Amino acid sequence: METRDEYFLKQRQVLLFFVFLGGSLAGSGSRRYSVAEEKEKGFLIANLAKDLGLGVEELAERRAQAISKGNIQYFHLSHQTGDLLLVEKLDREELCGPTEPCVLHFQILLHNPLQIITNELEIIDVNDNAPEFFENAMQLKVLESSPPGTIIPLGNAVDLDVGRNGLQNYTVSPKSHFHVRTRLRRDGRKHPELVLDRPLDREEQPELSITLTALDGGSPPQSGTAQVHILVLDINDNAPEFTQSLYEVKILEKSPVDSVIITVSASDLDTGNFGAISYAFFHASEEILRTFQLNPITGDIQLVKGLDYETISTYEVDIEAKDGGGLSGKCTVLVQVVDMNDNPPELTLTSVNSPIPENSAEIVVAVFTVADLDSEDNGRVACSIQNDLPFIMKPSVENFYTIVSEGALDRESTAEYNITITATDLGTPRLTTQHTITVQVSDVNDNAPTFTQTSYTLFVQENNSPALHIGTISATDSDSGSNARITYSLLPAHDPQLALDSLISINADNGQLFALRALDYEALQTFEFRVGATDQGSPALSSQALVRVLVLDANDNAPFVLYPLQNASAPCTELLPRAAEPGYLVTKVVAVDRDSGQNAWLSFQLLKATEPGLFSVWAHNGEVRTSRLLSERDAPKHRLLLLVKDNGDPPRSASVTLHVLLVDGFSQPYLPLPEVTHEGAQEDDLLTLYLVIALASVSSLFLLSVLLFVGVRLCRQGRAASLGGCSVPEGHFPGHLVDVSGAGTLSQSYQYEVFLTGDSGTGEFKFLNPVIPNLFMEESDKRIKESPQCRSSFVVR
Repeated sequence: METRDEYFLKQRQVLLFFVFLGGSLAGSGSRRYSVAEEKEKGFLIANLAKDLGLGVEELAERRAQAISKGNIQYFHLSHQTGDLLLVEKLDREELCGPTEPCVLHFQILLHNPLQIITNELEIIDVNDNAPEFFENAMQLKVLESSPPGTIIPLGNAVDLDVGRNGLQNYTVSPKSHFHVRTRLRRDGRKHPELVLDRPLDREEQPELSITLTALDGGSPPQSGTAQVHILVLDINDNAPEFTQSLYEVKILEKSPVDSVIITVSASDLDTGNFGAISYAFFHASEEILRTFQLNPITGDIQLVKGLDYETISTYEVDIEAKDGGGLSGKCTVLVQVVDMNDNPPELTLTSVNSPIPENSAEIVVAVFTVADLDSEDNGRVACSIQNDLPFIMKPSVENFYTIVSEGALDRESTAEYNITITATDLGTPRLTTQHTITVQVSDVNDNAPTFTQTSYTLFVQENNSPALHIGTISATDSDSGSNARITYSLLPAHDPQLALDSLISINADNGQLFALRALDYEALQTFEFRVGATDQGSPALSSQALVRVLVLDANDNAPFVLYPLQNASAPCTELLPRAAEPGYLVTKVVAVDRDSGQNAWLSFQLLKATEPGLFSVWAHNGEVRTSRLLSERDAPKHRLLLLVKDNGDPPRSASVTLHVLLVDGFSQPYLPLPEVTHEGAQEDDLLTLYLVIALASVSSLFLLSVLLFVGVRLCRQGRAASLGGCSVPEGHFPGHLVDVSGAGTLSQSYQYEVFLTGDSGTGEFKFLNPVIPNLFMEESDKRIKESPQCRSSFVVR
């Protein structure tokens, strides 16, 4: 009874200890749940959503996971209901063996934000195992001289259940000579001891048979029995005795097989057969018999199987020494396995977040756990990742670690990272486990398109065909996917007069530029516009580039003769005095070309003349001069055909006809040409009057005053006052000549000769407006309103 009271007192203390420990854990935030073993698959343990204070939707959004230690999952967390369910039946004896309480640790892993909640599940034992003896039949030999109170050890029974359901006590029947006492060993096992109540008499009863019963404390209780056969021996008053009742030995877990770990020794004071000792294991378990071998003669204990500290760290072996008379002595050998660093760290990835967006900081990339089956320093693990990566590793609870991005990432710099996790224990030698994870960096639209050039210059030949491809602009974007797909567009022109939409179009996909219509160099020589490149990111980014289009001139305009005009109603006639010296300037052919460059370089050529060799034309300035002295044989009227040709490829040309009339002097009346009638002259005079009036309205008052002043002075100097008109002395004017210098075809200096002719008929004035230089050809489209006629009041050469 005292033994039983002590046992219940210890149980109560252990129970109070676990109650106190559970309360402290609950206060620290962890929860403990309980479930009886052998519950069916899908059994509801608890509603974690309610316990965590989270809604079912939040539980699903945060990707809640129930994680067990190791690779075996015992639980399933339902995202639909928040219930924690069993995945399979739990066998407490298989999971924990004799350990009590049987607690499975698991964690609830929540994402976004990361949270790890430690929980425990206590597996409550049910009475599903009956006590069993190692030997169903035992044979004992007891000296008849054994006094009352002699204790005889018996083989124990084993009950896989624990607590109240485990083995509680032993009973024997019948109780004529013995009663049984239960002894609690250091390893927690309960061994029966047979206690002799009254002396034995071999002569009266040489053999006894009793039944040993082992009972557990379940409801209903279960039991196991073994038969004990007792032989009463004759007196052998000295039993073997070991030199030590307890042997302790420490051995490395990787010790070689067949090595002797310890030798036990016993002695017997008897002689002869009663003093001969043999050694044997006493009620050894199957594990002990597979691991050790005992030499019955020498007492050497050999190792026959490799030791594993992580499986079994301590062996308690009972050895019996028997003499020839059947007496025995017992000792215990305690074998402690010394841990070696033979297990590398185990690394388990719980989650990997890939890809991760660039330009985002503090993103959890991975969550993992580490464990090492070894003990002390051999089981302590240090983790690390490479130092040259933009990630840091942070320890969490229960050997959990997180890998977090240290700063904003740049996909354009590095699109993929290989993170090698290194887990190293602190044992000797150190063991290392490595695991590499690949993290992709997803693109964010953080790069605007970049043109290959800040400005583009394109050349287009005028008179191009419509929809002509004139060039291509190109931009690149270092982003990827839709963030790098570029669309090109024309930007609104700064010049409101430039109808860009009617001139240029652009292919939005490849940046090709097309001229929508034929371009005219004479109308538009150059224009500028901007193009935009926009990606398809969100938000979209864009950039601009300047495009300058230069229209190249083509020789599409023939020379145009400004003087003498060829479309006049009457041809112009140049007067040439017969006394003219060789090289006398008869007239100057003035022509322009709307083209530019060499397409506007003009040359003059005399094609046909009434008198060959009398006249020559200067090729570069169009001046017609006499080549020799005039003679009486020369015809009074000459017709010259001149060709004006540009320098284009192919060249274009225009012809002009000159009429030259030889006169004896400028005082000689100028006779009208035979083909011109007097009536026609009157009409020409009227037309000339209208033209002069129109010219006077446009010209400045200053120019008109100067011309009138020159005319009056010239009239006063004439010698034909009696005829009522003005006349000019014969010969050249000494100094009243105007020297005009220009550009283009008018770059050569020439003289305007102003003279008056007077006769009984009509006084005429011939005038030629100065030609606009080629520098201002863009205004050459303006038509000259006035038309110099041969019968004007003034003649200008």
